[in-house]
Amino acid sequence: MPVAPPSTPPLAAGALAQLEPPAEGTSPRFTLDGSDDLEQHLAETCQSILRGVRGLIPGRRLEALLLGGGYGRGEGGVLRTARGDRPYNDLEFYVGLRGSDWLNQRRYHAPLHALGEILTPAAGVEVEFKVCSLARLRRRSVTMFSYDLVSGHRWLSGDEALLAGCDPHRLATHLPLAEATRLLMNRCSGLLFAQERLGRRRFNAASADFIARNQAKARLAFGDAVLTRYGQYHWSVRERHRRLQALAPAEPLPWLDAVRRLHEEGVAFKLHPHQSTAPRATLQLEQETLLPLALRLWLWLENHRLEARFDTARHYALDPRDKCPETRPARNRLVNALAFGLPAAFGLEAARYPRQRLLNALTLLLWEPAALREPALLRRLQLELRTNASGFAELVQAYQRLWSRFN
Repeated sequence: MPVAPPSTPPLAAGALAQLEPPAEGTSPRFTLDGSDDLEQHLAETCQSILRGVRGLIPGRRLEALLLGGGYGRGEGGVLRTARGDRPYNDLEFYVGLRGSDWLNQRRYHAPLHALGEILTPAAGVEVEFKVCSLARLRRRSVTMFSYDLVSGHRWLSGDEALLAGCDPHRLATHLPLAEATRLLMNRCSGLLFAQERLGRRRFNAASADFIARNQAKARLAFGDAVLTRYGQYHWSVRERHRRLQALAPAEPLPWLDAVRRLHEEGVAFKLHPHQSTAPRATLQLEQETLLPLALRLWLWLENHRLEARFDTARHYALDPRDKCPETRPARNRLVNALAFGLPAAFGLEAARYPRQRLLNALTLLLWEPAALREPALLRRLQLELRTNASGFAELVQAYQRLWSRFN
């Protein structure tokens, strides 16, 4: 199966200090240094998935099938176990279909989801499918998702000619600052979900692994958001690490060295993940280390993006400005009506994209200790999340429901 762009030769575990940019023209792999058995398992899994997709979708409709994510870029995670190397990250497949994107979503989303559930046990990791239109991809604005997919993927069906006209999506310099905010929002949401898990009475191995995994993703995202701010993001996690180490911004960033150290830890986890068994106290201490830095990054990035001077989480959350100015008010009214009912198309917030609710609620839930104690702040949270909940766990659940739709 052809791959684009080609991956690099295997890298020894722990060699982050010697990371180099991805090389061209080498043999394609799913991982940097996974065993031959793991590579064979992933190749056979891809063939099974291709057969399954072809069994569901007529050939005249199926235009392409691509593997994205780390395994599609040749940098998939390798979980070392007593039984040998195993995959760790989800397998993310993109199903390019001809015809109406809306009709294709309606017709094939559920069958593909069911196929993923059937194939997941044999794959050993979750199998996910996303229906997409390559014609629509060519027309849409550049996002981190489109950049990562077009720049690094593995073809199961189709070839590189199908991405003709997608050249703007290969340029990370075209990524808007809103994409850095979106990345940081999603990874800080992971920290919020980890915080809720830490507060539960029951704590077990699954809790520890969930919390540690989200903390590792946040470590990586801190540096990636900084790179995006300076137009230095790259599809390869190794190249991003090299660029972050070499970054020399003109503005003083007293926290940059801390971000670099955490990024190195995040890269190590992404390439060689492990299932954490750390005690609650250890993970809580790590959480308390990450959250203040996350807030400093958040305010720094949003001050640049929105040309503002936010100095606290409260200041940010209560500021009335449009925090998604790149979106169109008329379309936002339609989105709000479809998401929350016809009355949501009218009123002060109707012209704002719903992700603004997440941006405001996240800052209060994660970084404002008084959010649940002060009636005015609690009411603001309830309005943003469209809930009557007043407890932290219930508010996080309301946040997660909204986040699952507008992340």
